[in-house]
Amino acid sequence: MKKFLESEIPDLPAEECLFHIIPAPYEKTVSYGQGTAQGPGAILEASYQLEAYDGISCPCERGIHTREPKHSLESIEHEVSDVLRLGKLPVILGGEHTVTAAALKALKDSGEEFGIVQFDAHADLRDTYEGEKLSHACVMRRAVDMDIPLFQIGVRSLSVPEVKLRAELGIPYVDGYQIGRHGIPENLLPEGFPEKVYVTFDVDGLDPSIMPSTGTPEPGGLNWFQAMECLEKIVRNKVVIGFDAVELAPIKNLHAPDFLVARLIYNFMGLIARK
Repeated sequence: MKKFLESEIPDLPAEECLFHIIPAPYEKTVSYGQGTAQGPGAILEASYQLEAYDGISCPCERGIHTREPKHSLESIEHEVSDVLRLGKLPVILGGEHTVTAAALKALKDSGEEFGIVQFDAHADLRDTYEGEKLSHACVMRRAVDMDIPLFQIGVRSLSVPEVKLRAELGIPYVDGYQIGRHGIPENLLPEGFPEKVYVTFDVDGLDPSIMPSTGTPEPGGLNWFQAMECLEKIVRNKVVIGFDAVELAPIKNLHAPDFLVARLIYNFMGLIARK
C-alpha cells in the first residue's frame, strides 16, 4: 500500500510528523453497497496526484507519516493510542464507519475530554443493526454510550427510534435539509461544545453528484464548498485532536471521488497546520 502524498514528500521518521495516517480497510457490517475495504488504498493512490501546495500553504511541511494498514478494531485502537502517546494527530482512512469506534475508545482511554463532530447522511444512532451493536449504523450510539458530546452535520436519513433518541438526549445538529435551504450557520457548533474535537467524515455526507462512490448514498448532501466552510469554522473555533474519512467504496475507472477524499483530507490538514 502506498503512502499518503509519497510523490511529494520524503519518508520522515514518525516522531517528526504531526499527521499520522492509519489505513483501516475494515469491512464487516456494510448493509447496501460494498467495497469500503478498498477505500484506504484508493485514497492513498489518489494522493499521488495531489500537489504539496494546497492553494494557501504546504501542509506536508508539518510532516505526514503513513503507518501500516490495520484490519481489526483492536489493532486500530492500539495504533491510535500509539499516535497519541507520541503527541501527534491520528488520521484514520476507512473502511466502514465502525472504525471510528476504535479511535474514540483510544482517545477516551487516553484521558482526553472532547466532542465529536460527525459529517454523515445517516445518524448512526441505532442501538443494534442486523443483530450487531458494533456496526456502521450504530457507531454514534456507541459514542453516546461513552458519554462523548456529539454534533451532527448533513444528516438526511434517520429511523424513528433515532429521531426519538436525538430529542430525548438533546443531540444538536444541522441537517442536510437545513443546510440546503439556509446554508451553513454562522455559529456552526453549539455554545458550550467541548474545546477539543474529533471529526469523523463519512463521505456519504457529501451529495452523490460529487460522491457516488459510497455504499449508502442519499440525495441532498453537502457540496464541496459547504463541506470546506464547515471544516474551516470547526478549526477556527476548536482544537482538532484527530479525524477520519470513512465509507469510500471506490468505483472502477471512476477516479474523481477517490481524489476528492484525498483532497479533502489534505485541505483539512492545511487548516489544522495553519492554525
